[in-house]
Order: sequence, then structure tokens, then C-alpha cells
Amino acid sequence: MLPAQSRKYQFVVNNSGIRIDAFLPLHISSISRVTAQRLIKTGNVLKNGGAVKASNRLVQGDTITVEIPAPEPLDLEPDWLDLEFLYEDQDIVVVNKPAGISVHPSGGNRRGTLVNGLLAQISDLSEIGGIERPGIVHRLDKDTSGIILVAKNDYAHHHLSKQFKDRKLEKIYLALVFGQPKSITGVIEGPIGRDPRNRKRMAIVSNGKYARTSYKTLQQSTKQSLLEVYLDTGRTHQIRVHMASIGHPIIGDRAYGGKSALINRQFLHAHKISFTHPRTNDTVALTADIPNDLREALDLIAQAEPDTWLNNT
Repeated sequence: MLPAQSRKYQFVVNNSGIRIDAFLPLHISSISRVTAQRLIKTGNVLKNGGAVKASNRLVQGDTITVEIPAPEPLDLEPDWLDLEFLYEDQDIVVVNKPAGISVHPSGGNRRGTLVNGLLAQISDLSEIGGIERPGIVHRLDKDTSGIILVAKNDYAHHHLSKQFKDRKLEKIYLALVFGQPKSITGVIEGPIGRDPRNRKRMAIVSNGKYARTSYKTLQQSTKQSLLEVYLDTGRTHQIRVHMASIGHPIIGDRAYGGKSALINRQFLHAHKISFTHPRTNDTVALTADIPNDLREALDLIAQAEPDTWLNNT
């Protein structure tokens, strides 16, 4: 991997009134508003050559200069993991992540993550994600399996991040939930934020971020429903929170009321994805097969209720 380098940007403001910490993420797709605020606080953002505060509002004609420092040297050990690559070229890798593996290191968890596994098999990963998340464009929960995109260079990372931000790509999940939703298809809307009663969970809260989830029922038994789920936004634990909020928690999801003897992790799988390739502009559509533990759970339901389950496909 080549030595990391800082990145510099310069913009001339076209319209007045927007806060500078809101302006920056609109023009640099790889950073969030929180990152923008941190860059402003550390003096890496200048307005007309001088210091600025995050709350400052811009005026037409202002010149904004941004320097994003190079990430610190990578201090992670490669681990050989049995990873399935659904697609790979000079710019991107698409991985079928197994359940039970965290996407990136955090806290005391420094080994055995997807990032460690990627480092053992790929020589170049984008550096935008920083020292803990090289190549990582988006996340999946530890116990959610399925498709995850990885960028090999910053160009690809920028392009894919913008597609996520602009909701230009499509991700489809499979979820097995308790009960039978009232409608075969449906939309769930509810702002999601940190649960004030349990900071390790998310919840629908009045001051949360807007979230929208759509679903379609594929199969039903008397006690369970298999859903195809579409994310219209991308909040932490969004599908898990939204399904629990309508009384149909994901089977196996202990954190959100879905504890079950049928399976020992949440039945949630990132099944399909469709996106625009960052270099060729071709549409890439991929599918990750349902893993064995989820397939076995479906087989058990089919055996218990063959007429009900098989006639609702």
C-alpha cells in the first residue's frame, strides 16, 4: 500500500446562508458532518484564508479551503479468513461476509475482523476510512451476513460513498420475522437514534434521524414470515428497529425481542446489490446465496408446516 497522503480541496461558494459544517459534506462525499466539524476545530478548514467556526454561515463568493490529513500508518495484523469474493477488479471487491465477523476493528477487538481478512488477501485498499477501516465503504452488523462493498482506491471509495449518500444503489435484504405483517407489502417510517434507556441499542425516538424501510412478503407460515426488505435510508440497526416497532421482530435478534430456538443469530442477510461501477459506469448486480444456517431454519419451518409455507411463495 502506498504511503498515505493528505487531500486538499478548494471551493467558491455560490449561494449564501448555509452553515460551513453542512456545506462541506455536500461537496466532499467521503466526510460526514461530524468529520467536517472535527476538521474545522483542528484548523484544517479556512474561509477566505482565515479560521472559521462550524456555526458560521457562508456568503456567496467565500473561498473555502480544506485539508484532510493523511491517516495514521496502518497498525493492523492481517488474518487469513475464508472469505467469498463475489466480484473483484482493480477498483472494488464485493464480499459475501459471514455472520459472526465484525466489519472492522474497534475497542479491544483487533483481530479476526473483515478488515484483517482483507489485509491478508488484498495489497491495496482505500485510505479514506482511516486506520481502522481501510477500504470499508459501508457496514453490516456482526451477526448479519451478506454483501458488503470494499474500495481498493480513494477514487472508487468516493464514487461508491456518493452512491450510498444519494441513494443511487439498491440493496435488498432477506429477513425472517415473527408473525404475519398485516399487508403483503408495506413501508415503515420512524426516526432512529440511540435508545435513551440502553445506549447499546437503537430505537425510534423523536430526535432521531429520518428512516424509511420498505418490505415485501415472500413466504408465510402461521408463526413466521420471510420478507424481502429494501432500505430507503441507511441508519444503524434500521431493519431490526423498524421490524420490531411494528410488532414483527427479526427471528433470532435477541437485542430487539426476537429471541428464538430456531436460530442463534438474527435472520438477516444482505442478499442482493445493484450499483454503478465507479470507473466503467456499468451497472453491477450481484447476489449472495443464503448461508447454510438460514437455509436450515427455513427448511425446519417448511417441514413443520409444508402446506402453509410452500403455498405462499
